[in-house]
Amino acid sequence: MTATDHLLRGLAPIPAKAWEEIESEARSRLTPQLAARRVCDWSGPHGWRADRLSVGRVTDIAGPRGGSVGGDVQTAQRRVLPYAEIRVPFTVRRREIDDIQRGATDADLDDLRRAALAAAITENRAVFHGWPDAGIDGLAAVSGYPAGPLGDDCHTYPAVVARAVDRMRGKGIGGPYALEISPERYTRIVETTEHGGSLLVDHLTRVLGGEVIWSPGLDGALVLSQRGGDFLLSVGQDWSVGYSAHDAESVQLYLEETLTFRAIEPDAVIVLTDG
Repeated sequence: MTATDHLLRGLAPIPAKAWEEIESEARSRLTPQLAARRVCDWSGPHGWRADRLSVGRVTDIAGPRGGSVGGDVQTAQRRVLPYAEIRVPFTVRRREIDDIQRGATDADLDDLRRAALAAAITENRAVFHGWPDAGIDGLAAVSGYPAGPLGDDCHTYPAVVARAVDRMRGKGIGGPYALEISPERYTRIVETTEHGGSLLVDHLTRVLGGEVIWSPGLDGALVLSQRGGDFLLSVGQDWSVGYSAHDAESVQLYLEETLTFRAIEPDAVIVLTDG
């Protein structure tokens, strides 16, 4: 978590101990749910005022009106991905803030927990499924392979995943590999025992050489290379808690992040659909 002046935290009627508890709860709730970060290279945090990621390329454009004076002139514009802002409001009751100051260790921060899940799902879906209005092409859209069916029988998952891994190896995409999968199907995997008593999740990790990842916000599943250098999540301000307003009963806060995402190598991800 980070803190910057624009978050207006100094105006909030929240003592230091309560701030520590709120930040700790936000961090503990967000971290396991930010599944997309598990398979992306990370750039940042670059700060609230950072506003773009350079993609290292240019687009040819016409020169200024009136042309050039003397000789040929070549003109181009740098290509960038602008950061998008995500803000998720939540409320903490002032009575809970007082109780934290008294030493309570069971503060009611349920609205923060709701906000943390909404924040994580928003970030995950931007990476997994894209965010056209923010200029983000998600992994499911850029994959260099036709989508394959995942199927409903989880006993077939090792064969499905093995075929996906073989397709990537055939294009020179090395491992280890990961399986990002929707929460419902993840639960089905970890609850399943194969013939002979071995756990399905252990079989899948052997096939992948990597992780099976519980992924809130993902529809279906993705098989991805974890070799590095293929996917970049660039963050200006990492998830932070800011202050909006307060009254006699509650304090209005929010979680906020700025980010963009770039899929550098489309051949490093295969989509497995629910169908």
